[in-house]
Amino acid sequence: MTAPEQIPAAELSELIGAIYDCSLDPQRWAATCAKIAQRCDSAAGGICVHDLKQIRNDQLYVFGYEPEFLQKLGARYAESPMAAADVLSNIGDVSALSMERFHLHDSLFYREVLQPYGVLDIIWFPALRTGGRMASLHASRSGKSPHYQQSDLGLFKLLAPHVCRALAISDALDIQVLNSEVLKRTLDGLAAGVFLAARDGHVVYMNTAAERQVKSGTAMRLVNNRLFPAYPAARAALAQAIQDSGREGADMRAKDHAIGIPDGTGGGYVATVLPIADGRRAGILAPFAASVAVFIQDPVQPPLMPGEAFGRLHGLTGGELRVLMALSQGLGGIEAAGMLGVGEPTIRTHLQRIYSKTGTSRQGDLLRLLHHSTPPTRHQTRLAD
Repeated sequence: MTAPEQIPAAELSELIGAIYDCSLDPQRWAATCAKIAQRCDSAAGGICVHDLKQIRNDQLYVFGYEPEFLQKLGARYAESPMAAADVLSNIGDVSALSMERFHLHDSLFYREVLQPYGVLDIIWFPALRTGGRMASLHASRSGKSPHYQQSDLGLFKLLAPHVCRALAISDALDIQVLNSEVLKRTLDGLAAGVFLAARDGHVVYMNTAAERQVKSGTAMRLVNNRLFPAYPAARAALAQAIQDSGREGADMRAKDHAIGIPDGTGGGYVATVLPIADGRRAGILAPFAASVAVFIQDPVQPPLMPGEAFGRLHGLTGGELRVLMALSQGLGGIEAAGMLGVGEPTIRTHLQRIYSKTGTSRQGDLLRLLHHSTPPTRHQTRLAD
């Protein structure tokens, strides 16, 4: 093991420079954490972000751990000596689980979480604390390696101020840099397509649902990396909405734009354009350099409730439910027809059948019934056209 004073000056300078590079390019943290861990003979490490209010733990830029271990560590993190120590420690204070005060081998956390996966010792320091969240950088040893020694603690103490400054520079924990990976995972879990666009309209990020919508190509495509609805009228309306929402000084209190994106077969999407030019939305989405968010939802796709449940309850067909959900967006018959790509007489026919099936006779009564419906607990069954 190498004491800090034995690290060649050029190598130390390079390592510190790599730390500050991470403030400009957070994806460098994975490689930089690996370099730091290598310097103290560690097999694994990374950055941990934990929410002190929600008791939630996320491991970012980690290497060397089994996925099952990370899962268990996240579930049991609140019981760990690290969680308790970080509440009381100052930013940059370096600790190791093998320190006498942690009574490592006597702890249930060690026997049930660390030992089954061969984790012998963990060295870490809290690097940033803000808004009820905390980030810490850590490394760990496994197998038959010895516990961390004073030389290892000295190396971490030498590097800790630089890591803390680098994270503070990028304001990482304010859901900007470190949480960008967490945000991606959250967006990918949504059924709605989410497109984030820069001020000039170029798409800078698509979630998984958005990628599927573009791949199908029936209602929405990408042309020159810009959203390109199949129907010219929808294309013009969406382009104008993105331009209005993305311009400097866009009114964050203005009503969000809602646009129909028909596919020409009686289906399609409803697009909502949201400005994110300033305020908290901009902070959350800063890693994506986005000015506009476009949410694109198929009106009959789950998890939109109570639409799907309401349709099953009253025996509506897919076409009837599409009409109902278009009307529930506040569209009139002509607008609904344009959005769904059908004629206005078709809308009227569907509406009469919906009235008959639901026991209503006016659109206002129908929409009240929809909004006050309680969805059933099961939602696997899909409607047939």
